[in-house]
Amino acid sequence: MKWIITITILLASLPIGYMLRALTKEELKSGKKYFRAIWVLSLIISLFILIAPLDNIIKKSSIFSLLFIGIVGFISWYER
Repeated sequence: MKWIITITILLASLPIGYMLRALTKEELKSGKKYFRAIWVLSLIISLFILIAPLDNIIKKSSIFSLLFIGIVGFISWYER
């Protein structure tokens, strides 16, 4: 049950990222490098936390929070 909630929240980052991109088109042009930096940093920090000797609850919540931020950041700066 916990994993279903966690994955549902993580999947919610997809529509939130697209909504952020649609509502802030002007800011995305000037802030593209910042969204890219947020994406890279969140992935690097989540990988570091994955190998760090932390409690499982702290590790799980931190990794999924950073992945949520990373997905939203990626959708915001990535152009098709």
